[in-house]
Amino acid sequence: MNVETTAISGLLLIRPKVFRDPRGFFTETFQRQRYRDAGIDAEFVQDNFSRSAKGTLRGLHYQIPQPQAKLLQVLRGKIFDVVVDLRKPSQTFGRWLGFELSDETCQQVYVPPGCAHGFCVLSETADFIYKCSNFYFPEHERTLLWNDPALGIEWPLADEPILSAKDRAGIPLDRAEVYDAIA
Repeated sequence: MNVETTAISGLLLIRPKVFRDPRGFFTETFQRQRYRDAGIDAEFVQDNFSRSAKGTLRGLHYQIPQPQAKLLQVLRGKIFDVVVDLRKPSQTFGRWLGFELSDETCQQVYVPPGCAHGFCVLSETADFIYKCSNFYFPEHERTLLWNDPALGIEWPLADEPILSAKDRAGIPLDRAEVYDAIA
């Protein structure tokens, strides 16, 4: 696999080897030692799966005080994936990066602890899986406002997204709880 660093410390774009033939393809989605050798040493404790319709926007989610590292991948469809650095001491605090992920490329994104994450669906539907390094604690979940002008995220949406009530009520960055340290 090829692992690319990004402008946000610890945020990685992973391009696994994909073996294609007339039957389809095969790719390894996770192998602990190979990922550890690539600098991803998180102990993943929970796997999540979501299916979303075109135009759905989920996020921007994070947990305080129990941050989660995440390893993300699209199994079917195409999404625009966004990560926002919420680690106050980070040189990229408040910056975001976006990635187009699809079942065609099989690319993955590793999100370090201390970042908010969200995505919007570009295909008719998208099946999305992700591993988490900490359990989900609803009482610690926070939601950053998806369209906060201070962030200036360029979501590739033609219309108003389909949002949950929780995502609609997100908090702008200047009022959000953030991390005081880099994990």
